Amino acid sequence: MYFTDRGIEELVERRGDESVAVEWLAERLRDFVDANPEFETAVERLATYLARYDEDDDL
Repeated sequence: MYFTDRGIEELVERRGDESVAVEWLAERLRDFVDANPEFETAVERLATYLARYDEDDDL
């Protein structure tokens, strides 16, 4: 298990029954990068991955 799995599991436990809009998620990602600019590259990669997820079988 990766260290990040703990955060992912907490997300599922706390928010698993909720639905969110892409706009809401994008705004939270922007807020996170504003507060933690050192993670800009990682957030950018995650956002790109999510944007292209169903388009590219190589992901």
